[in-house]
Amino acid sequence: MIRRREFITLLGGAAAAWPRAARAQQPPVPTIGYLEIGSSGAIVEAAFRKGLSEMGFVDGRNVAIEFRYAEDQNDRLPPLAAELVRRRVAVIFASGGAVVVPAAKAATATIPIVFTTGANPVETGMVASFNRPGGNVTGISSMTTELTAKRFQLLHQLLPAAARFAVLVNPNVARTAASVTAYAQEAASTFGGQIEVFTASTDGEIDAAFDSMVQKRADALLIGTNAFFITRRGQFATLAARHAMPTIYFTRQFVEAGGLMSYGANNADLHRQGGVYVGRILRGENPADLPVLQASKFELLINLKTAKALGLEVSQDMLSIADEVLE
Repeated sequence: MIRRREFITLLGGAAAAWPRAARAQQPPVPTIGYLEIGSSGAIVEAAFRKGLSEMGFVDGRNVAIEFRYAEDQNDRLPPLAAELVRRRVAVIFASGGAVVVPAAKAATATIPIVFTTGANPVETGMVASFNRPGGNVTGISSMTTELTAKRFQLLHQLLPAAARFAVLVNPNVARTAASVTAYAQEAASTFGGQIEVFTASTDGEIDAAFDSMVQKRADALLIGTNAFFITRRGQFATLAARHAMPTIYFTRQFVEAGGLMSYGANNADLHRQGGVYVGRILRGENPADLPVLQASKFELLINLKTAKALGLEVSQDMLSIADEVLE
């Protein structure tokens, strides 16, 4: 017969063991692999977490995030993607689609992948179609190439007397380069402007393209959509300043690096939308059935310090429509 004191001791020990047993039986929280072509960014990462929270997932509580950054080095993407697969992540969020998605797709055909991209995801082979992506990939398109005409109009608004425009594209992404050229030509025709297309896919070719633009007396430059160009944003800012070339870009990263102006999707909101999609997949939805979304917020940035260095007077009308002015 168990004495009363021994019974209480046994009962207390069992009670203390219950929480440990319960914790041991709880399944581990799902892990998200966050694969980024560039570097860590507090604003976009906070926006991604916000999207997750809208679906009921909080980092550190009921979900974990493994961050991997390629630091603008494309050759680092395949091993980083493979590492996330080895970690058995539940979903991969691929930021910088056109170069990141191929690395993620090469690493896994089963783990869901949610991307953000400026390229056309159908033309670049990321998905089968916008409405029915198929496979394990879906995401958000920033419509960057489709906004080329709008950028051209803004460049014309800044420089109404300009007549000769240079357009720089990467020949390695032929479809995107052709689309950018077509949109630019169409926009230029509305006000009688002339364009000349230049190509570059290396640092040296970018330098040579600027030299050629100056020799041909281009009044302004439009940079075509390309992930490689983003990794060379510092080079573009330096060359544009050296050659006094007013230039419009497709994402704010160029302006933050010293470029003149940009017009494109709000990158933070793209990441928020990406967080929502990742959350929906964690809740059981199939990426093959989630249509590719289009960006919902766009922004015009103007670097006033750069404008002054170029001797440009930015009108009040243009400043009034800018979403952000850097001084």
